Amino acid sequence: MTEPTPAGPTAAPATAYPSFREAVRAWFLVSLQTFGGPAGQIAVMQRELVDERRWIGQRRFLHALNYCTLLPGPEAQQLATYVGWLLHGTRGGLVAGGLFVLPGVLALLVLSAVYVAFGSTTAITAVFTGLAAAVLAIVVQAVIRVGKKALDSRALVVLAVAAFLALALFGVPFPVVVALAGLAGWALGRWRPTALPRRKAAEGPDAGPPPVVSDDVLHHEAPSTRRTVRVLLAGLVVWGLPVAAVAVLTGGGSVLTQQGLFFSGAAVVTFGGAYAVLAYVAQQAVEVYGWLTPREMVRGLALAETTPGPLIMVVQFVAFLGAYRASGDLDPWVAAVLASLLVTWVTFVPSFLFVLLGAPYMERLRGNRSLSAALTGITAAVVGVIANLGVYFAVHTLFSGTSGVDAGPLALELPDPTTLRWVPLAIAVVAAVLLFRVRWSVLRTLGVCAVLGLVAGLAGLPVG
Repeated sequence: MTEPTPAGPTAAPATAYPSFREAVRAWFLVSLQTFGGPAGQIAVMQRELVDERRWIGQRRFLHALNYCTLLPGPEAQQLATYVGWLLHGTRGGLVAGGLFVLPGVLALLVLSAVYVAFGSTTAITAVFTGLAAAVLAIVVQAVIRVGKKALDSRALVVLAVAAFLALALFGVPFPVVVALAGLAGWALGRWRPTALPRRKAAEGPDAGPPPVVSDDVLHHEAPSTRRTVRVLLAGLVVWGLPVAAVAVLTGGGSVLTQQGLFFSGAAVVTFGGAYAVLAYVAQQAVEVYGWLTPREMVRGLALAETTPGPLIMVVQFVAFLGAYRASGDLDPWVAAVLASLLVTWVTFVPSFLFVLLGAPYMERLRGNRSLSAALTGITAAVVGVIANLGVYFAVHTLFSGTSGVDAGPLALELPDPTTLRWVPLAIAVVAAVLLFRVRWSVLRTLGVCAVLGLVAGLAGLPVG
């Protein structure tokens, strides 16, 4: 495959074009720094690819990021895939996106096995109690950060509140909330455009030498029906073949087949990032399929926070526990590892497919006002979705008992005040102080909270 070449009047870049081998080394280096959620991951790519290596221009980088936010799935991993595609075509996108998640896959697979093997011991339970308590403060931080960026008009605040109430009080399914929010955003953009904020495009030239892929460079792969059909068919086969093989070998009712089908569907509704979709995953995995408990869901999120790669990697932990406990005719450890890898596959293959399908059309999509308005509505609703996730985690982390309330259209799960767990509450307060007052990083805060949980457990305090 030949390297992408500039089209149009742009002058030849002063920065040397990276070889494929050089790009692989760079993406591996980036993959080892992908802690701290999408904000931190995007910051790493900004520094490595735009500021230091000068492989892509600032405005082009932002345009690519804007496109990736339109897609379901982890936007940081998709951004890496897109930039890799710009530099070295399809193989570049596959390597960049694959290396972005590989360290996290391996790390979380090991941590999931440790949890299953030793999770019942006092020390491990205490550590996970500390991590889960820290997650509450982290989710609150996510609500505030996303809210500051997304809720810059009264109409968007109303959308966020409506999304929260729909999920928390009425039990509306997550995909329905996303669809309605997108429809509301589109309607506002069409009939009341003044209700939506006008965002300023990035302006000003890049500092430093001209980048390899500047703001005006066009990729050598032009959009065409033939290319779209070819990529779509190949992607669907690669995506669905492992699920079909599992269904044939283990049966349609096996836990592996159930997980493959469920997470394939979840992969296409993960608008708004990992925190948004986790509410949907938690609801289904805990309440419908029973693969793990609510408290274990929080612990899985804590583990995903401590490993490199996208936060949505927590689905690997969910799959591992679910398959281990319902392995059927398979050895539990074999079933758990297979489920973990299968779910990772069906979660991330769609991300590659969406990027490789849509990248040639990016310029057209970027100027589509209706699509932009719909995305604005979805982004606003995501704030409410994350807030609901925080409430869900708080109820099951800070209280040992809950009671369901079913009053007409309302579907509530209320905590039992007499079952308040003081140790997680105290650690959550410490985590909030470290994040909001001391302004520590997420990873550092998690480390301190894990130590606090361990100390509490060794001191004989109730941490279970």
